[in-house]
Amino acid sequence: MDFVAGAIGGVCGVAVGYPLDTVKVRIQTEPKYTGIWCCVQDMYRRERVWGFYRGLSLPVCTVSLVSSVSFGTFHHCLSHICRFRYGSADAKPARTDITLSGFASGLVRVFLTSPTEVAKVRLQTQMQTQMQQRRSSASWPSAVTPQCPVLPASPVPGPKYRGPLHCLTTVACEEGLRGLYKGSSALLFRDSHSFATYFLSYSIFCEWLTPTGHSQPDVLGVLLAGGCAGVLAWAVATPMDVIKSRLQVDGQGRRRYRGLLHCVVTSVREEGPRVLFKGLVLNCCRAFPVNMVVFVTYDTALRLTRGLLK
Repeated sequence: MDFVAGAIGGVCGVAVGYPLDTVKVRIQTEPKYTGIWCCVQDMYRRERVWGFYRGLSLPVCTVSLVSSVSFGTFHHCLSHICRFRYGSADAKPARTDITLSGFASGLVRVFLTSPTEVAKVRLQTQMQTQMQQRRSSASWPSAVTPQCPVLPASPVPGPKYRGPLHCLTTVACEEGLRGLYKGSSALLFRDSHSFATYFLSYSIFCEWLTPTGHSQPDVLGVLLAGGCAGVLAWAVATPMDVIKSRLQVDGQGRRRYRGLLHCVVTSVREEGPRVLFKGLVLNCCRAFPVNMVVFVTYDTALRLTRGLLK
């Protein structure tokens, strides 16, 4: 039941938050963007509304599986910990138990999400990468004056990736299977700590928002708890999210980063410590409505399935 409810909640969350996720990735990978509104205006002027939904189809197709695994793994681990420590899976867990289960949930999802994240980030930044390559080729000085008549310019090449599946196969062919797991070290740090924070904070907020004499919060309480948990989780996740995005974009042309630590050091040296918090405000603004929807959908689906099985 947890797996099914998690799948439904994940799909609803993606539908709400994807355009802002695209803006977030652009801000994190492109130093020229000084703020959210600057990025939104530039994207809309160059790519119109479609630009905000680049790479959407793959997350929609896979998020149900990933979200299902995240919620299912969390509750599966939590029940085993409670059975081991207290003798019953239905015993009230301690906050340490919730934190460990959330940490395990984040670790497991990395193996599923890494290829999807690579394709998503490559598609979201594809247009910008093409523009940079054209500018660099156009500005390259010619050492010899041409003696022959100048031939007409060749047609502008189309996008490298035609869609999510084409992106995955192209990356696998050009960079090997390791290319599909590019940035997975940063993703591992991001998801393990953020999901521990996510489930722990949700549990604490639910306790605070549960009316006296009730065992669980009402719908408004679930909405607020889910939104606040999402904001705290992304506050923890943003530094590694920046590094993950840069590592996954790296390789489209000249390779800049040799690994996780080199990316952190280079980024901080070139742009200052603030670079690790690029997109933080946007992440938090996006996280609140997205996770409100995720948790209220998850909670509703869980209650419905339990009611049907009784």
